[in-house]
Amino acid sequence: MTSNTKPAPSTYTIDATDRTLGRVASEAASALLGKKSVHFAKNQALPIKVTVENAGKMHLPARRVEGKVYTRYTGYPGGLYSMSMKEMIAKKGIAEVLKKTIDGMIPRNKLRTPRMKNLIVTE
Repeated sequence: MTSNTKPAPSTYTIDATDRTLGRVASEAASALLGKKSVHFAKNQALPIKVTVENAGKMHLPARRVEGKVYTRYTGYPGGLYSMSMKEMIAKKGIAEVLKKTIDGMIPRNKLRTPRMKNLIVTE
């Protein structure tokens, strides 16, 4: 018989000091998916809390900050909105940029929301 016990909640900490956005985000996304856990299953959101520390000290090239544009569409005519990374950092902070990057690396299915709730970003 197999036991249906859930794995105990675990934490995974990432220090973002002097690291690039993509490297930190891919490591966090991999941990959120449960790839670093022995209890990995594609069809389950594991109780793994991922904490990214020192997001404000992350290395962001000026060319990326001024050139990256985030677009969203409301679905209505004339509803295309765009915001540069520089504007997003000014309005919402670097944590929101990191969350958006990690969110783009997680598969688009029903487990995306519960996985993203396990992400904590501190600046």
